[in-house]
Amino acid sequence: MKVSPLTKMVIGLTAAGAAYVWVQKKRNEASVEVARPVEIHGFVSSGYEAVREAFADNFVRRRELGAACCVYHKGEKVVDLWGGVRNAATGEPWEEDTMVIVHSTTKGLAAMTLALAHSRGWLDYDAPVCKYWPEFAQNGKEKITVRQLLAHQAGLFAFDEKVDRNVVADLDQLAAVMARQKPEWEPGTRQAYHAITLGFYESELLRRIDPKHRSLGQFFQDEIASPLNLDFYIRLPESIPDARLAKLKNASLFEMLLGFPIRLTLALWNPNSNFYRSLIKNPGAAISVDEQHIYARNLEVPSGGGVGTARAIAHAYSVFATGGKELGLRPETLRELTAPATPSTHGFYDECIKGEAEFSLGFMKTCAGFSFGNPGSFGAPGAGGSIGFADPQAQIGYAYVTNRMGVMMGGDPRDVALRDALYSATSAANLVSKG
Repeated sequence: MKVSPLTKMVIGLTAAGAAYVWVQKKRNEASVEVARPVEIHGFVSSGYEAVREAFADNFVRRRELGAACCVYHKGEKVVDLWGGVRNAATGEPWEEDTMVIVHSTTKGLAAMTLALAHSRGWLDYDAPVCKYWPEFAQNGKEKITVRQLLAHQAGLFAFDEKVDRNVVADLDQLAAVMARQKPEWEPGTRQAYHAITLGFYESELLRRIDPKHRSLGQFFQDEIASPLNLDFYIRLPESIPDARLAKLKNASLFEMLLGFPIRLTLALWNPNSNFYRSLIKNPGAAISVDEQHIYARNLEVPSGGGVGTARAIAHAYSVFATGGKELGLRPETLRELTAPATPSTHGFYDECIKGEAEFSLGFMKTCAGFSFGNPGSFGAPGAGGSIGFADPQAQIGYAYVTNRMGVMMGGDPRDVALRDALYSATSAANLVSKG
């Protein structure tokens, strides 16, 4: 029987309406579930009580499950909060030392390793990548600069050859695959978010310039995490017990449909889209997850597999926000990091995320599409809502982490509420100190 266009439209609208009612019912049920009091642990310095209130309010109004937030101001820790549960199935609490995967927030920690390399004179951001990695020059990549690669302008956001966990674990084999990879378009002409691949290219570049030829994860552990005593790993070791790890609570299909822009929703379900190829497959973000041990062990995914605490992320960014003397950062490096991003020939429009975003030297920059901190701030948000950044102007190092995956682009409401409270408090604190 032939169905008329009008009948199809009515059926479609009815289905959409039913789906909307179902989602609202589920949201209401969830709101009732999380509205019970949640004990908040940690401390805030005098004047930062609004941050604690916003953190507690996230559990009541914004469906927080388990989370932590930490802030350093002028080198001093002024906020260190945690609460909720680390595992929704068991109800086990989020503890002071609970760690969680932070997806692309990892990119900021990874970029710090190259900033150290720059300060040590090993790396020129404007030099061709092949100056340090000759094999990289294959298939039209000979003119790609380090700056272009780190700004997601190299056209290398996906792999043509198969890249699975075995390849990722074999750094020499992975390097050969990357050397053979052909750019999607002329490098420098367009921007496309290298969701997973960027960290692999960064790691091989670092291996080539480090006198000890360490991987990015090992270099981070030796030169940043250990000196600063950070609970953060880009290569999570077997020695970390599962009991310290928060298990992610993924967003439902309907939450994603309502939260993501329609352009991304369509790309998410299209295996040929740039977004899908960058984030979902070959190897895809799921490579960092392990069903038996929560997160993969002894596997480096420097663009999205970092695991740690908000305290560690905030501390690292605090060092970068206050001169970097603890790590030996040179003023020239810090000037590079705070400088405005350089657009591709076609501007800052991103061919993967279908919107404008600004990236520079491995970090995201505060911009109209994702605003954080003051001008000159640099950091990295991650899928689900986590974020870390340095605000040198305000001398702030900030981090927020969570195990309930959010779906909002441009800033998760839980994080935004915390940052709004923080900057109100910081402004008041500055006025007091100047008075």
